[in-house]
Amino acid sequence: MSATTAAADRTVCRAVPEALPVLGRDVTVPLVTGGEVTYAALDYAASAPALQRVWDDVAAYAPYYGSVHRGAGYLSQLSTDLFENAREAVAGFLGCRPDDQVVFTRSTTDSLNLLARALPAGCRVFVFETEHHASLLPWQDADVTCLDAPRSPRQAVETLERALADRDPHGPALVCVTGASNVTGELWPVRELAAAAHAHGARIVLDAAQLAPHHPVDITGLDVDWVAFSGHKLYAPFGSGVLAGRADWLQAAEPYLAGGGASRKVTRRQDGGVDVEWHESAARHEAGSPNVIGAYSIASACKALTEAGWDALIAREEYLIAKVRAGLAAVPEVRVLSLFGDDAPRVGVISFVVEGWNSSHFAAALSAEYGIGVRDGLFCAHPLVRTLLGTGPQAQGECGAPEAAPGEKSLNAIRVSFGAGTPDEHVERFVTAVAELVRDGARWEYRTEEGRCVPVV
Repeated sequence: MSATTAAADRTVCRAVPEALPVLGRDVTVPLVTGGEVTYAALDYAASAPALQRVWDDVAAYAPYYGSVHRGAGYLSQLSTDLFENAREAVAGFLGCRPDDQVVFTRSTTDSLNLLARALPAGCRVFVFETEHHASLLPWQDADVTCLDAPRSPRQAVETLERALADRDPHGPALVCVTGASNVTGELWPVRELAAAAHAHGARIVLDAAQLAPHHPVDITGLDVDWVAFSGHKLYAPFGSGVLAGRADWLQAAEPYLAGGGASRKVTRRQDGGVDVEWHESAARHEAGSPNVIGAYSIASACKALTEAGWDALIAREEYLIAKVRAGLAAVPEVRVLSLFGDDAPRVGVISFVVEGWNSSHFAAALSAEYGIGVRDGLFCAHPLVRTLLGTGPQAQGECGAPEAAPGEKSLNAIRVSFGAGTPDEHVERFVTAVAELVRDGARWEYRTEEGRCVPVV
């Protein structure tokens, strides 16, 4: 590296904001080659670490934990206020419309299954094969049209328009689309897809699981009907998620779960049965004791990200993306997976394969020999990864893919993902490790054990 290049790189580093404090940043893990190293968590797309701010807020509230909506005591009243204030904070974070509802769920998967249960009779659902299973699979009881993977944002819009134009214009329809791919990290043209859906009389739900931790999500600005996301990807891993959007379909549907909290009035009938009057508010789909800590943690994360400033967060992430992509591009044996091409805007999620390596073997070596945690497999997006990889042969390696069928042990990829809490050193260690593994090979022997590639000990 020249002195000029080094000076320029230092200038860029000074201009990029610091990583946000997260739990686990000082955790050390053992290496099979001896010694320990600080763990490099580069699997944010699966579960991001808790922000320190979120942890502190939860710890401060924990002694005051009480039942929600049902208690007359001080702690119950405080917890109820906290829960409902969290709902308002999430609505503000998402730019909800005045009549929108915010329903707390367990996850993005839970949110989309809730919406699937609320579909009106005869509803047709349109979904791209590129979706995560959480947004691909919940609609199996509806009339589903699965659309081919587009190769550009424009093609995505055109594909949807053609499909919607061919449907019965008088029946209800729903489009489900991701905001950012959990495999490639590429941003999808959500606003344009929403316009296409509405032009053809359909509604649209946005799977923002991978978008919300990286970019602002504005329901009103994007003109989507619903948004779903998970706390555990938004630096709030306390078992909660969100479905936010239009109330009418939710109010008309039977409760997602039947039980206390969802019911407004229950009476016995003379024939021995019961009559139920359900709530029309978000409580209709929040039966049981609410996960107040999960909801509060999401609200805390929303506030922390907003206060940090999206411009600064995005600038830092783009800096890290550039580092990773440049490092991978310098290794000819690495092929980065992409739908829309190298110039497509993306978040900090990058998947790739390495010539001569099974991806599970490579990921295991990154962990065991470098203390780097990444994901390998098909990323709960099997149709998309199969499309991106094709059916050509790859090296079997010492270990097979944990999610693959016996005849497809080499059909898998590696995913590195990062975000607001990722230190520069983690990314730099990853880039160095990839180059060294490709150049020198693994320093340890590995085998498949209970479906996972592990070092031999």
